[in-house]
This record gives sequence, C-alpha cells and structure tokens, in this order.
Amino acid sequence: MQKEKVIIANMSGFYGDRFTAAKEMIEGGPINFLTGDYLAELTMLILAKSKMKKPELGYAVTFLKQMEGIMGLCLDKGIKVVVNAGGLNPIGLADALRGVAKTLQLHPKIASIQGDNLMPRMKDLTVQGATLNHLDTGANFLDSGRTAVSANAYLGCWGIVSALDKGADIVVTGRVADTSLVMGPAAHYYNWRQTDWDALAGAATAGHIIECGGQAVGGNYSFFEEVPSFDNVGFPIAEIARDGSSIITKHDGTGGVINIGTVTAQLLYEINQPAYITPDVVAHFDTIQLKEIGKDQVEVSGVKGTPATDSAKVTINAIDSFQNQMIFYLAGLNNERKAEILKNQFLKSVGGEQTFDHICFQYIPTNKDNPQSNEEAFATLKVVVEDKNPSKAGRLFTSKIIELALCSVPGFCIQSAPQSAKPKVVHFPALIGKQHITQQISMGEEQWEIKEIAYDTSDLQLTKNFSLPNFTFDRNDTKEIYLGELYAARSGDKGGNANLGVYAKNLKAYAFLRSYLTVDKFKELLADSVDYEIERYDFPNLLGLNFYLKGFLGDGVAGNNKIDPQAKTLGEYLRAKKIEVPVSLLT
Repeated sequence: MQKEKVIIANMSGFYGDRFTAAKEMIEGGPINFLTGDYLAELTMLILAKSKMKKPELGYAVTFLKQMEGIMGLCLDKGIKVVVNAGGLNPIGLADALRGVAKTLQLHPKIASIQGDNLMPRMKDLTVQGATLNHLDTGANFLDSGRTAVSANAYLGCWGIVSALDKGADIVVTGRVADTSLVMGPAAHYYNWRQTDWDALAGAATAGHIIECGGQAVGGNYSFFEEVPSFDNVGFPIAEIARDGSSIITKHDGTGGVINIGTVTAQLLYEINQPAYITPDVVAHFDTIQLKEIGKDQVEVSGVKGTPATDSAKVTINAIDSFQNQMIFYLAGLNNERKAEILKNQFLKSVGGEQTFDHICFQYIPTNKDNPQSNEEAFATLKVVVEDKNPSKAGRLFTSKIIELALCSVPGFCIQSAPQSAKPKVVHFPALIGKQHITQQISMGEEQWEIKEIAYDTSDLQLTKNFSLPNFTFDRNDTKEIYLGELYAARSGDKGGNANLGVYAKNLKAYAFLRSYLTVDKFKELLADSVDYEIERYDFPNLLGLNFYLKGFLGDGVAGNNKIDPQAKTLGEYLRAKKIEVPVSLLT
C-alpha cells in the first residue's frame, strides 16, 4: 500500500532565482504546499540597504510579483504558500500581498511571522544578559565596536505550523531556518508533536535537499554529463510521509535529473559536522539512507533526530571599514616581474603598506604561452585595500594607481574605471539563548506569540553501526587520473568558512577516498588551503567526506577578496587535481 504523503514543492533557492518557477510548480502537477527560500546571509544586507532607502520595503519584491500571477490558482487548487520572502519586513510584505489580493478580488488568509530581527533590541539584549559571541572566535559582537546593519536570529518551524493550523493560505516570514519552510507544512499536515524527533529530522533533511531549488535537480552537479537536458531544469519536490521519510522528485517533462548523486551533492552542501543543527531538531545526516526507486525519484529514509539545542543562530552583517580594488591585465613576457614593478611603484607612491589598514596584491598567471588571441596573453594583478578612512581607500588609492598609466611597465591595462570606496560589510555568526527569542505571528486582526523551544543537549553524536568491506589496494599498480574522474564534489560558504563535500559512487571508491584524502593530503592538493584550520567529517552512509575550512572566506561573502567569494568553485578545483589511484578502481 502506498504511504500517505504531503507534497511540498520548492520554487526559489535565492533572491533572483527563476521568476517563472512559481507558476511552473503549481501547473506542472499536484502539490499541497509551495515553498521558497529567498534569504542568504548576503541577501539580508541587500534588503537592509533597500529598507534604508524606502522603509516600506525590506522584502523580496519578486515574490510579490510572482503572487500576482499565481494567487488565484493557489486558492483554486488549495495550495498553501510558505516563504521567507518577508526578509526584514514580513508585515510590509503581508500588507502588500493584501493589496494584490484586493486588486484581484481574492480573499486569502495571509499570516506574517517576525521576531527574528534583533536590531531594535541590541542594547536591551545586553541588559538582559544576552551574549552574541562569534561561533568560531568567541569574540563578543557588542564589544567589537562594529556597527550592525542587520542582525537576525534563525527561527524554527512552529510559528509556521501555528499559522497554518489557524487556516493561513499564505505565510510570509523573516529569517527562519531554511529547513523550517518544509518542516512547518509537514508538521502541520501530520499534527506532529514538538518531540517527534525522527519525523522532524526527516522533514529537516528533505528541507535541506530542496531548499536550493535546481541544485537538487542537476544544477551545479559534478557529473553533469548524466543530466539529460539543462533546458527548463525542474525544481525539486519532497513527498513526505508521516514518519518523516520522503521521496525527492520533480515534475514530469522538466529538465535536469534527480538521482542519488544529485541528492548526495545537496546533502553535503553548506554543512559541517554530520549532526545538522536546526532550531527544532538535530538531524543526524550520517543516518540517512538513500535509494533510487524510480526515474527521478530518490527515497530518503532512516534519519534519526535528537532534541534541539538551547541556542539560536544569529547572523549579523556589520560595517567594519571601507574597501576598494583595481585589477590590472598584464600582457606579453615576464608578467610576474612586471607585476612586481607595479607593486613597488605603487607602494612607494603612497608611502608604503602601512598607509592602509590592509592591502593585498594577488598575481594570477592567466596568460597562455604563444597566445592565439590578445586576451590569451593577459595575466592578472588584483590590488585590494581596506581602511577606516574612505578617502584613503577611495581617491588616494585610485589616483596613485592611475598615475602609473604612462610611467610603468609595457602592455598593461586596467579592468574598469576607478570607483569610490565602499563600506566593507563583515559577517558575524553568533549564538543567542533561545529564551531571548519569541516568534510573533499576525493574521488579519489576530496576533499571538510562540516561544522558541530550548532543550539541554550536550552530546550531539549518535552511536552508529557502519562497517566497510575489507578492500585491499595494490599501491604499486596505480595510474594517474584527475580526481574528478572518480569523485563528485559540492562546495559552498558558511559565513567566513567554506565547506567542500566530496563523494564516491561505490563502496570501493569510497574506501580508497576515506584512507587517501586526509586533511594533510587535502592541503597538499589545494595549496591555497594550507594556512587554514580544516576539519574532516566522514559520511560513510553517503560514501562521502566533508571538509570544513575555517576562515577561508575571511569575513564572509561581502567581506573577502576572493574572485569566488562563496567558494562555489572549490569543489571543481579539487576535482581538477591529478592523483595516483589503484588501477583496480578503474575497472
């Protein structure tokens, strides 16, 4: 007999995702709930800037426009909508949605959830004894001297559950945990208790899989040759059963693919340890069992959950100083020497490195030997400065670089015109006791509150039984291959840290990976990771490893100087490295 299921679809993985996905998901097949994740750490900064310009904004305006086209269809089909598009102004978005409904002559029940925004309470929190200590360094934000632009706690799912229980058709929230968008509808549908740990953990796992839209359907997938078509890549759907197990799938007739590989990649994305902490449950990802049960259908089962922690994560964006950069393209021969001359000229003209709070020169030998086009002759020199004085990071910096135009080495140009210095916004992840967090729900004239759930949990680990077959490898019979010929990877950002998950397709390949890819070997392969503390976590049930690179992204997406500030390319960088593997793995 087929299991009872609630069908929860995703239509957005970030603010700016495919606009038409909303309509595609409600017209492509049966669903019960339509969810969308619009918020990332950087998005909160973007919304804060928009709210400064127009106080009535601060939410994802694209969602409002999407609802203009689908609100009536959702009501006709009984599809409930749950999104975090409210950002920094859930009430404002709810009011705007009521305006749309009035224009369309519709009458949905619209609920908004807030309580995550700590900005108005920062001083009071100190008086109340709250601490906002950095997750990695332990530094207290309130003592840092930085100016917060946004500060939001991650809320759990029970406010969503309560709003749905009271008949809401549309629920818009601020900064809830990504998984809450799926856990809320599932817990409401099945009337789960707050202590149904395994069921909640299963829903949290499904939420993590589908939260990033097309990434679970072949987007950013290492083995992209397996994807039949990248045309109209579908968005993911979780069919969740009463016990919390789920089937990850997509609508028929859409592009992309769902298989164990695409699901595994998403499970290993933006995590650290196997104990995946959400506001409402700790889901143990090393207990997940995956099984392909049909075309574009992966069953996710066996997930164990333990009680939630007594703290909530807070993401703070704060102004630290001012930042500017310029990029040189150097063509021809001896480009490294040219870069050194440019560097020395510039530093002498400004009075040395000590003139700025921080200055960084990055030379990248992108030029090719015997180039076949002008651009193939280019090497790159990137110069970045930071200073608390915007004039020093602005006009002083750019004017002294421009003065080199006719007085330096041959064959260089500048990528773009000089720019004014911009505030450097750093990401400050912290924890706060849940006793300081209350969800506030509004629907029509009714308003009510829900406290976050706190449990005293000291041990996040479970005792698991997983044994590998006793594989033996002939280390004398090897072949050099690209790591990516055997292994897939997925990488991303966790504030100022990066994660890189790498996994195999079979037990034998995983057994070799597990013994071969130590932290020391990882640093040997990726030399630019040598200076960072790296943690390795094993996921034998997923045939994978996860590497957590602390501080690799500096002060977060908006506060580091890397060409790829979110570490999205780090996994493919690893796959491009050549390694020696036993020939037996290749047969």
